[in-house]
Amino acid sequence: MKQQLNSRRAGLQWLGAAVLGAALPGLGHAQTQAAPARRLVSLSGALTEVVYLLNAQGLLVGTDTTSLFPEAAQKTPKVGYVRQLSAEGLLSLKPDSVIGTSEAGPAVVLDQIRQAGVRVSLVKAQHVWADVQEKVKVVGRETGKVGEATALLGRLDAQWLNVQAQVAKATRKPRVLFLLSHSGSPQVAGRGTAADALMRYAGCVNAIDQFDGYKPLTAEAMASAAPEVIINTTQGIEAMGGEAAFWKRPELALTPAYAKKALVTLEASHLLGFGPRLPSAVQALHMRTLQWVA
Repeated sequence: MKQQLNSRRAGLQWLGAAVLGAALPGLGHAQTQAAPARRLVSLSGALTEVVYLLNAQGLLVGTDTTSLFPEAAQKTPKVGYVRQLSAEGLLSLKPDSVIGTSEAGPAVVLDQIRQAGVRVSLVKAQHVWADVQEKVKVVGRETGKVGEATALLGRLDAQWLNVQAQVAKATRKPRVLFLLSHSGSPQVAGRGTAADALMRYAGCVNAIDQFDGYKPLTAEAMASAAPEVIINTTQGIEAMGGEAAFWKRPELALTPAYAKKALVTLEASHLLGFGPRLPSAVQALHMRTLQWVA
């Protein structure tokens, strides 16, 4: 009797592990790999871009509000801002897979989505090239397009190496400052931000290195930072009333950038998304900042 109970218990454990997708003795990874998504929600503009590059957009049933590129992504049902998600709204789209980054939240909402039986795959946001590589791999796996993702990654890696080689040849490192001004009071980007990583990749020196994250813009901060070039997003400049209105801010007059009105702008998801367009964003920032200090 005891032997029968043990056998029954082992059988149930095996079945439970199989249902949860756990690795089982004697089974290879390919046999336990979860099936590709049939209904996919993307919580990252960068991941959404990869979905379109892999021609898997037919699986998308929803995206977050940062998914602005390509233009077709703007027409997909929106689940809200990536950091302010609602489980009810997201689950109403009946996804079987949700992809995003570690910036998605709140955490309790993601837990509710998992508890509803939806697979959630998140890429840790570290603001390095490996982020882009992992995003391509995750989308390839979740859409069932692993081969296409591998080929795309090869092309992107080649682009990245070419851009980094171009940056390495520069003999000048412009002193720059990134201003975040989409809403509320403008803030400057310090260490540990996507903007800081981007500026460094582009061969620039971040004029703000006294703190981590974002802090409010002050006249004292601008004067001591002394940036030669100011970087913003096109959306940020629009929110401030346009470029002419931007330069009327009194604190900007305290910077070397003010004399030349040295401003570089790129669309937000291109500039800060750390997606497949990162090589072109770094190249554009590198070339345009150098032009201002030539």
